[in-house]
Amino acid sequence: MIPKLHYITQGNSIKEHLDNIQIACTSGAELVQLRLKNVSEKKFLKAATAAREITSQFQTRLIINDHYKIAKEVKADGVHLGKTDSCPTMARKHLYTWQIIGGTANTLEDCENLIKKEVDYISLGPLRLSKTKENVSPVLGLLGYSMILEALHTETPIIGVGGITTKDVKAVLKTGISGIAVSEEITRNFDTIRTFDQLLNASSTAEQRYTFN
Repeated sequence: MIPKLHYITQGNSIKEHLDNIQIACTSGAELVQLRLKNVSEKKFLKAATAAREITSQFQTRLIINDHYKIAKEVKADGVHLGKTDSCPTMARKHLYTWQIIGGTANTLEDCENLIKKEVDYISLGPLRLSKTKENVSPVLGLLGYSMILEALHTETPIIGVGGITTKDVKAVLKTGISGIAVSEEITRNFDTIRTFDQLLNASSTAEQRYTFN
């Protein structure tokens, strides 16, 4: 089962990202996505190795952003591929069979393409503008989520992303979204992990059928 809450790492340095992973795991995070931008592959590999060591101690799932070869090398639980990253079908050929692939989507067409490529979950957004990401796709809002989910009719878990706070959870889930990915709100206060989990688990959303082996 894919966790309903994904923490996407934030930090001004690799050390800060790793420190935040440690705090997130201590605070009960079930899944962490290591998202480092503008660092060399060598530094990313070193960070991913350290992140795997931390998450393993807590049995927290680790997803690597963009770098599927590094995800394989450190035996992360999977990889998350952005719209301009590698094709999921190609990445699948390189990964272990038990590793999962998530993909980023902004439109109905994006979602349909990712479903054809058999991703394990789709990160759909943004709900609203977020400070943590440059070159953001058009904002979807709750209405955008509702329209896309209504047209999709898929069992692939759809994860909402983009400036989501604890105040948004109930309304977001009503659109048909099955989980959320959060960066800023959690990094600001890791105690919100517990709040997010309570709100997500209190929902009547059906459990996702996808499982980690």
